[in-house]
Amino acid sequence: MTQEELLRASLAAVAPGTELRDGLERILRGRTGALIVSGHDKVVDKIATGGFPLDIEFSATRLRELCKMDGAVILDREHTRILRAATQLVPDASIETSESGTRHRTAERVAKQTGFPVISVSQSMHIIALYVGDRRVVLEDSGDILARANQALATLERYKQRLDEVASTLSALEIEDLVTVRDVTSVLQRLEMVGRIHEEIADYVLQLGVDGRLLSLQLEELTAGLSDDLSLVLRDYHNEARQSTTVEEAIEALTALDSVELLDLSSVARAVGFPVSGDALDSSVSPIGHRLLSKIPRLPGAIIDRLVDHFGSLQRLLSATVDELMEVEGVGEGRARAVRDGLSRLADSSILDRYV
Repeated sequence: MTQEELLRASLAAVAPGTELRDGLERILRGRTGALIVSGHDKVVDKIATGGFPLDIEFSATRLRELCKMDGAVILDREHTRILRAATQLVPDASIETSESGTRHRTAERVAKQTGFPVISVSQSMHIIALYVGDRRVVLEDSGDILARANQALATLERYKQRLDEVASTLSALEIEDLVTVRDVTSVLQRLEMVGRIHEEIADYVLQLGVDGRLLSLQLEELTAGLSDDLSLVLRDYHNEARQSTTVEEAIEALTALDSVELLDLSSVARAVGFPVSGDALDSSVSPIGHRLLSKIPRLPGAIIDRLVDHFGSLQRLLSATVDELMEVEGVGEGRARAVRDGLSRLADSSILDRYV
């Protein structure tokens, strides 16, 4: 498990609605401090002295009572057992720490030395801090997180509306065979922007636990299928970009752009493999049909791939007759008519949306 995955798992374990978070909230309300190690192995044994072994079932009330004593509490990795209490932790003093308080310095060093998440509850500052490797996260009140999450959700709605506009324009231009690199990169830019806001809100949902259920539903409704759209757009224009760049590499390059680079269409075009010299953004490109075919209901991905491979371009697909479509393996008369009618409806609605 990577450090990022461990951090996300740890945040989920201390999110509102979990018994561990309940115990931490009880400690805060009781105005006492705490030092809790979420895991146990030989390294933890080596740096732990004193206290007493317990190996009892975890509960929020037990954690609260045990943290009234001096020393640390050691849990198992699943937070189902309390293994030790009132234990003094003596990590390697040579490990660098940016903390000033004794409890927080110990927590950071133990997290770095053992690799286990460590939770520190500050009595004086009245905060809960989670240490995972070299990362430190202060657990916030649900109300504060919800306020930021709702602001991000409003931003996501505006970005999604703009994405729908440029995607609709791209569809109409694809039907008319008038697409330029600028049109493609505009859609890719907006897809990546929406994706980044989605990740930010997903982190809020994780931290909110049970308090984030409604937010999670709203997020899913707004962004369902967008990750597929990014891949479909890139697959449509892969032949127009550098052949040496795979779709996966293009997605990674797009993700690696910083916020300033993402605002520059030339940077976006360069990341996914398009040439950017001179007036390259206004050069014509043609899709092969993955994205529009995916909009036809109940059309399997394997059939889409065969249709694209057989015809080679969206324009040839749009002009294909039912008999020509039936030449593709796995496409019978019924499916051929569904593809023909589906593409015709998409063409009509895309042109109508653009010019009306």
